[in-house]
Amino acid sequence: MTAGQRIGVYPGTFDPITLGHADIIRRGAKLVDRLIIGVTTNISKSPMFSPEERMDMVRREVTAMGIDNVDVVGFNALLMRFAEKQGASVIVRGLRAVADFEYEYQMAGMNQQLNANIETIFLMADVSLQPIASKLVKEIALFGGDIANFVSPTVRDDVMARIEQTGRLGEY
Repeated sequence: MTAGQRIGVYPGTFDPITLGHADIIRRGAKLVDRLIIGVTTNISKSPMFSPEERMDMVRREVTAMGIDNVDVVGFNALLMRFAEKQGASVIVRGLRAVADFEYEYQMAGMNQQLNANIETIFLMADVSLQPIASKLVKEIALFGGDIANFVSPTVRDDVMARIEQTGRLGEY
């Protein structure tokens, strides 16, 4: 890390990484000198991929985007502790809808109480990407739907390969 460098953290489960995530990464990377994608585990989200698989997926997608000021780091800790350890001054969060804002606003307030020196910035998802959520992408794929409009071709292949291992749901 270079002194005076503005470091941002974009945390998430990225299970799987979607075109919406990629949009926030691309735009967030322009706002900081270094953007750290913090891949975390949220067991309440029923992960399809292991943390290592998700980190590899995110690294591959970032490389394909040609962004060189982004690092991918796994973490399983309080976000503010992770951000402090990374030397971050900014948390980047993507918003899709009003429901996201209410949750994220509350989280930003709590995080500010933990460390007032780290700001949270919100980036609105591109209008065409607003409905995309990893949870819905997984559900569509599990029931045999086409997810090509929501993820990159390589992530689509990863999801479909996993479903081939675990099996589809419902009638199709």
